Amino acid sequence: MTDSTTLTADRELKAKHRAMWALGDYPAVADTVIPTLGARLVTAGGVHAGDRVLDIAAGSGNASIPAALAGGIVTASDLTPELFEIGRRYAAAAGARLDWTQADAEALPFDTGTFDTVLSCVGIMFAPHHQAAADELVRVTRTGGRIGLLAWTPTGFVGEMFATMKPYAPPPPPGAQPPPLWGDETHVRALLGDRVRDVDAWTETVRVDAFATAAEFRDFFKNNYGPTVAVYASLADTPDRAAALDRDLDDLARRYDLGGGAMEWEYLLVTARRSA
Repeated sequence: MTDSTTLTADRELKAKHRAMWALGDYPAVADTVIPTLGARLVTAGGVHAGDRVLDIAAGSGNASIPAALAGGIVTASDLTPELFEIGRRYAAAAGARLDWTQADAEALPFDTGTFDTVLSCVGIMFAPHHQAAADELVRVTRTGGRIGLLAWTPTGFVGEMFATMKPYAPPPPPGAQPPPLWGDETHVRALLGDRVRDVDAWTETVRVDAFATAAEFRDFFKNNYGPTVAVYASLADTPDRAAALDRDLDDLARRYDLGGGAMEWEYLLVTARRSA
């Protein structure tokens, strides 16, 4: 493809991603499923008072707001600014001050070395071109600055959920990579390369007990989580396939049920410092 054709295709892809995350009610998903993960990442990332902090793919501020409350000078960036309105309300209610900036994780509008700490909580993992996003993440971190990443693992519940939806979804565009790869330590280390040092990586789980039944989980995600909403929308003319996806998601939730609908969802935490 020519450069102009590539640029047009990229713009169209990003427009689709922005629209997908505006579907449903992502802030409700974050509040219901991962209300504690942003603060967990802020702690792991070592945000200090006065740090210039960037949260990439911040959504409605799950990590940005705790970072601001820890004293950081925070910029929350996201491709989908439709999420900012409720984020501003959350920040105001918490007494947190931060800036909100629309930004593509693969082409951040910030100077090299701008930030002391760069974070992303289950956010940058959804940028389609992983190396481009990782390059930008490292670029905007100052030398010696901290990086903190939290992503769902391929073998945990969310990774399996995406694998379950994949056969029902339209094929991804050429070059797009699966989001849960950001939850694979080897993959993340390769993306960051020798541009970082002091890398630590470990897995943890978050307990999700908001859904009493598998069907309750499935319907909540079907109506509120952008990627799931988009897959079901693509099946509007094939009700049999939509029903089959219903069953597969129900089966997945049942396999993870620890009793009473409670589940443990695994994620990878990675911290590092930018080398020279």
